[in-house]
Order: sequence, then C-alpha cells, then structure tokens
Amino acid sequence: MDVLNKEQRHKAMQHIRSKDTAIEVKLRTALWHEGIRYRKNYTKLPGRPDIAITKYQIAIFCDGEFFHGKDWDSLQQKVLKGTNSTYWYGKIKRNIERDQEVNRTLYGQGWTVLRFWGNDILKHTDECVQTVEETIFDIKTRLDDAI
Repeated sequence: MDVLNKEQRHKAMQHIRSKDTAIEVKLRTALWHEGIRYRKNYTKLPGRPDIAITKYQIAIFCDGEFFHGKDWDSLQQKVLKGTNSTYWYGKIKRNIERDQEVNRTLYGQGWTVLRFWGNDILKHTDECVQTVEETIFDIKTRLDDAI
C-alpha cells in the first residue's frame, strides 16, 4: 500500500529528473577533476548517454536502481505487490530491454559502454572514476598497438 495519496505521489513523481540528476553530477564532477573531458546527454548516440567521452568512444550511463531494474529477480516481487503493478512491471521490464538494445547498438558502432548504479556512484565514486580511467588506458593501449 502506498503511504502517499494519489496527488502527493503525482507531485513526487513529477520531480524525478531525466537529466542532471545527483548521481550524474557527482560522477561528472569527479571525472572533470581527474582531467577527463566529456559531453553530457550526448544526443548524437542512441540512448543519449549521460556522459560521452567522444575522444575514446566511451558511453557512460548512470542508472537508478528502481527504474532500471537492479536485482530484477527480487525486485519483481516488490513491484507485483505494489499499486499499479502491471504498469510498473511493464515499464521496468521495457527499460531493461531498452538498455540491452542500446548497449548492443553502441557496441556495434564501436563504442565502449559503461553502466553505473546510482548507489555505487554515491558511495564509491572513486571506484567508478577508476573504472573509467582503466577503460581509457585500455583503449589507448589498443590504439598504440594498432599503430
């Protein structure tokens, strides 16, 4: 059962952003301080990555746990018990499928895709930045070996 009434829930849901979320801003700030330059919400790529490092063709997505179905097997039970369960079940399932489609498309175009969960960004920002740095290093190494 929802603890908020319909109007309160509507108002709360209206304030969920698709751009410049706290997790995106935190990761972008950390990358910028490490000297990694990027484009944000890059519209030239499928899925419009939250962060795109065009120089190395790296697309980074900052995914919220609920909307992108982290631990989907256990989350399904919670979703099915809640109100408007058919809507949310379908929405989250479609988001998961869309994320997979976007990943395949970007891989096919030669991009490296990194996806970070919101809580990982908030609690372990340095590890996320390190993953990006390691990915850049790997790409640089492959480029140097090809020359």
